[in-house]
Amino acid sequence: MSEQSPGPQGPTPESPRPSEPSVPAVSAIKPAPGLLRSSGVVGVMTMTSRVLGLVRDMVIARYFGAGAGADAFFVAFKIPNFLRRLFAEGAFSQAFVPVLSSYRENQPATEVKRLVDAVAGSLGLVLLGVTLVAMLGAPVLTAVFAPGFLGDDIKFTLASDMLRITFPYLLLISLTAFAGGILNSYDRFAVPAFTPVLLNLAMIAAAVWLAPLMNEPIMALAWGVLIAGALQLFFQLPFLMRLGLMPRPRVDYRHEGVSRILKLMVPALFGVSVSQINLLLDTVLASFLQTGSVSWLYYSDRLAELPLGVFGIAIATVILPSLSRKHTADSADQFSATLDWAVRAVLIIGVPSALALGLLAEPLIATLFHYGEVTDRDVAMSAQSLRAYSAGLLAFMVIKVLAPGFFARQDIRTPVKIGIIAMVANMVFNLILIFPLAHAGLALATSLSAWLNAFLLWRGLKAIGAWRSQPGWGKFGLQLALANGALVAVILWLNAPVNQWLAAGGFQRSQDMAILVIAGTLAYFVTLALAGVRIKHFRHR
Repeated sequence: MSEQSPGPQGPTPESPRPSEPSVPAVSAIKPAPGLLRSSGVVGVMTMTSRVLGLVRDMVIARYFGAGAGADAFFVAFKIPNFLRRLFAEGAFSQAFVPVLSSYRENQPATEVKRLVDAVAGSLGLVLLGVTLVAMLGAPVLTAVFAPGFLGDDIKFTLASDMLRITFPYLLLISLTAFAGGILNSYDRFAVPAFTPVLLNLAMIAAAVWLAPLMNEPIMALAWGVLIAGALQLFFQLPFLMRLGLMPRPRVDYRHEGVSRILKLMVPALFGVSVSQINLLLDTVLASFLQTGSVSWLYYSDRLAELPLGVFGIAIATVILPSLSRKHTADSADQFSATLDWAVRAVLIIGVPSALALGLLAEPLIATLFHYGEVTDRDVAMSAQSLRAYSAGLLAFMVIKVLAPGFFARQDIRTPVKIGIIAMVANMVFNLILIFPLAHAGLALATSLSAWLNAFLLWRGLKAIGAWRSQPGWGKFGLQLALANGALVAVILWLNAPVNQWLAAGGFQRSQDMAILVIAGTLAYFVTLALAGVRIKHFRHR
């Protein structure tokens, strides 16, 4: 296992080349904010995006339900979205940010700019080629990722046609993730976290205003995705200009930094996004099940991803640059303390979120999606898979904060091995559980494999000494248990039978859900405070 790689070759900070253009010394603009504050900023921005995402899904559910058109769109959207998470936000980001952080710490601003230019050109060329091939081979991709559609001409044709429109989103959003990685490396977390809001706004607008103008209304959603990709990319460019890091793309695969990124990316394609691969495998298998299965999994996954995105990914986003700098500075104690802080922060939110999703599965699905074309049966089926996903929510969140412990050390091989083990386990669980539990079995298999993944990551970090538990875990566990007990008691006390949620109107459901959420949240955090937990305990740099 290689934990370190040689530093980039080039001029030292003490001897910059005089003939080169002036580039702002962006690494010294201002000190990095605390991790709690940065996580809060990302969390608030991500919460805004996720709430709008739920609104978007409510609009899609109202206008398109869970029928053949919706199934076809979710497949056409999930393929580039999966590749975006696997490649852009997964392997690329986890390889690019540590290398860029190393350049920022050890190289002059001119060398940082050269790296950014070389990565922009090299990445852009690859993405353009992949996008063109995928658009030409859209029916083949549809057959590979949704083989169950082959017997349904309507679904298959719709999915293939929409995929030709949605796939360029991968090119645009990957370049957006590249820009976001630069901004995150310089502790500008708010802009990349806010950017997904534009996707939700574009899709809502497409569903409401563009769909009625089209012969096939569902196609409007595909165009909304493409428009959103362009909006997200161009939104971030002015902020790169302020840093003096607006890319001038230059194809240079021999650049030392590009070579390092590619070497880290290849294995990271497997190691970083196993949960996304598992979710895609769920879609493949669900395409063989009854109509609606893909949509049920989609709606429940969207709800499970709300706490994961707002808190788990927010914390992971801010700790990767911090861990990378601490590893470069050989600060092993601070590195370990940061990982320990991240896991505790995840537990504070992850445990109550998982309990709430499991206990309130039907009420949540009914409140958000039980309109228009969504039936009582759709609510019941989606709730089954939501409960299964909630069983693995904490594991999904822990994976997000443990994996950066390896990536910051530029050790990709270990999470790759762990990821392959978890992926194989997921397939075994799928084959065992799909027959008795149908689509819910696929969700439960994903949760079980996530727990295996999280455990192996934890064991690996402990084994190499990258994470040593800090004092106070026993007390912290007791405080968590008391607070979550209070949360469960309040939910069980206030929650109504499922048939009442289904029979109520939209306003009544929203009002009742707001009361439940507010009461449960107050009970949880008041109990935490009474047990001695304070915000100051989670301040960390």
